[in-house]
Amino acid sequence: MEILVIIPARGGSKGLPRKNIRPLLNKPLIAHTIEQALHAQTVTRVVVSTDDDEIATVSTAYGAEVVTRPDAISGDEATSESALCHVLEQLAETEEYSPDVVVFLQCTSPLRAPNDIDLAVQELLTQEADSLLSVVPFHLFTWRLIDGKPEAIDYDYQNRPRRQDRYPEFIENGSIYVFKPWVLKQFNNRLGGKIALYVMDPNSLVDINDERDFALCELLMERHQLETI
Repeated sequence: MEILVIIPARGGSKGLPRKNIRPLLNKPLIAHTIEQALHAQTVTRVVVSTDDDEIATVSTAYGAEVVTRPDAISGDEATSESALCHVLEQLAETEEYSPDVVVFLQCTSPLRAPNDIDLAVQELLTQEADSLLSVVPFHLFTWRLIDGKPEAIDYDYQNRPRRQDRYPEFIENGSIYVFKPWVLKQFNNRLGGKIALYVMDPNSLVDINDERDFALCELLMERHQLETI
């Protein structure tokens, strides 16, 4: 079975400039995700999609292949789906290559256990699902403001339930997505068809967008020695 990992990594980042190649502990941020993908037993190929020469050089040095992303799908408004589609189209046109399963990893969410990628792929296959997203357990009560008026979203505040009486709830952590190529082609979305969940450690919720996120991620990786995976 051909299982392709795609790691999109644009050069532009306004919140934290050059974050994808910024050193996190002992290696560039993107290198952690590349190495995790290469160490996964189920993965057969790892490709980085980027518009940036320096990111491409770093990615190649850590063992990934690189597909150059056109400027038209590299701006701030570009979607991850556009990068994923471009990689699959390029590989099909140049090599007649078509994977059975695609794993989409975001390098800004590097807090993964050594076997998370393999377990996520196995969950998709075991559940006979068409797509999968990684999540973390969620037990909080949430509110929103509608025209300045507070409104409870996920519970009745007049009849506050006990935690053990609630249905299990989860937050999408953005770390791992797994899907069959037809899902992306048909829906232009990473999710579609029968959807499965893969539950990860709560620490994996960290998504690097600013200095605080970067520092927190570095602290957690150092504490749990995740930089070696």
